[in-house]
Amino acid sequence: MDDKDEAEPYRAVLDEVGPRLRRLRDQRGLTLTALSDATGISKSTLSRLESGQRRPSLELLLPLAGAYGVPLDELVGAPEVGDPRVRLSPRPMPDGGTFVPLTRTPGPLQAYKLVITDRGREPDPRTHEGYEWLYVLDGRLRLVLAEHDLVLGPGEAAEFDTRVPHWFTSADGRPVELLSLFGRQGERIHVRAKPSAGPR
Repeated sequence: MDDKDEAEPYRAVLDEVGPRLRRLRDQRGLTLTALSDATGISKSTLSRLESGQRRPSLELLLPLAGAYGVPLDELVGAPEVGDPRVRLSPRPMPDGGTFVPLTRTPGPLQAYKLVITDRGREPDPRTHEGYEWLYVLDGRLRLVLAEHDLVLGPGEAAEFDTRVPHWFTSADGRPVELLSLFGRQGERIHVRAKPSAGPR
């Protein structure tokens, strides 16, 4: 896909700006002269904007939005923001427990909340493509990773390549709540933290 193809959806949006500006001016009962005085934009530029002969730019749209008393989004016809809430749909895990997808769109990284129950004492390690990051919210998680046998408590995290044999369960028989970030193609999780300002 070339740059022209990528710009096509935006071109249609920009083509609607001119007629929208003309409608707003008509609704307000303003002349080009009055609008020019209010915005500092020349009458010829305003006329070309409304007729579509001049492409809108931010430096032209900002004073127009101010003069009309409308948000910039209204001038360019930006789509409404959808409902930001994630509809949680718990699903059973085949080997015990529940998982809840926290992301709604496909992508390299997916987020889940997991509730892990007691899966027994005998580890049954599995491998698959990907990279996983686990963060314990509540309870105690037993994580078997290759030759390591670890117990993680609330606030502790682990990350690992899922091609390494791994298995996890509740460490004490009570349900464990954790967050999981999983990348199918082996994407690592990049965690950035603000450095401490205190003495080292």
